[in-house]
Amino acid sequence: MLSIVIPALNSAGELSACLAALEGADEIVVVDGGSADESVAVAEAMGARVVHSPKGRGVQLRAGAEAARGDWLLFLHADTRLVPGWREAVAAHVAECAGEAACFRFRLDDRAWQARLIEAGVALRAGLLRLPYGDQGLLLSRASYDATGGFRPLPLMEDVDLVRRLGRVRVLDADAVTSAARWRKDGWFRRSARNALCLGLYGAGVPVDRIARVYSPS
Repeated sequence: MLSIVIPALNSAGELSACLAALEGADEIVVVDGGSADESVAVAEAMGARVVHSPKGRGVQLRAGAEAARGDWLLFLHADTRLVPGWREAVAAHVAECAGEAACFRFRLDDRAWQARLIEAGVALRAGLLRLPYGDQGLLLSRASYDATGGFRPLPLMEDVDLVRRLGRVRVLDADAVTSAARWRKDGWFRRSARNALCLGLYGAGVPVDRIARVYSPS
């Protein structure tokens, strides 16, 4: 049984597209962190089970994992849409590499050349450093999730923290298409540079709450 866990916070506009692409999932758990928009109504209308928790992606992902019933878990961001064929890629991974975690190829929903450059950088990081981010989705067995201690209630870097404990993460032959809105708003390279800086600070042992102020200075 595959459970898909999606944290949401004022995500109604993105959530509908995310959920519409998930046909074939055995269970979808949307963890709402106190949305003031229609996120909960959208999730319920599209057949997802809604769980409420305090806001914070690490907190919400942990709450979703605790509520999910599947023996395989797929953690997905609300602004990410899986392409057709994702279910077959997941099934093949479960059959062939049941002991490994996996993620999808990273894509941005923009035709700009900057988007292709960022995608190439993410592929290099995920391939060489074995360090995918949460917007690539993260698939792992319940046994692996429990053995590593799962998501920690961090305000940021919850995905990096878990991936480091998991070790190898295999990249599936399917795409996860993420909204490029943040890059367009902040500037293609400014956003990417900020992400890299935050990762470097985390690796240097800077407290996550301080890194969060760098990531979202407003």
